[in-house]
Amino acid sequence: MSESNNTIARIKSDYMKQYDAQLRREKRRQKRLLRRIMASVLLVTLVLGSLTLYHFKQRSVQAEIRTEYNELETEMAKLEKEEKNLTEEITLLKSDEYILELARTNYFLSKEDELIFLTDDK
Repeated sequence: MSESNNTIARIKSDYMKQYDAQLRREKRRQKRLLRRIMASVLLVTLVLGSLTLYHFKQRSVQAEIRTEYNELETEMAKLEKEEKNLTEEITLLKSDEYILELARTNYFLSKEDELIFLTDDK
């Protein structure tokens, strides 16, 4: 049996040289195009990754700020209520009748000719 030789002798002509040069240029152009596409994809991936990371950081910061805001709102409502109570107490303390009533209940002071009896309220 004979071996088949699949190699074909190339014709050495100017046309073949130009054709080979064109093929090499085409391969280089394809490589450069592939590199540019890969660089572009890498750049887009980095930008999108950075933007996604920034977005999630901002969401966590916003959640912290919202939590702090709600806490401060509840504290402010509590303080406003306390301020209202204190303002009412100030207006009551300007009244002589209220001061006398406090003295009678807290310090067992009495009016003239008045007797105070202490009882066990258990």
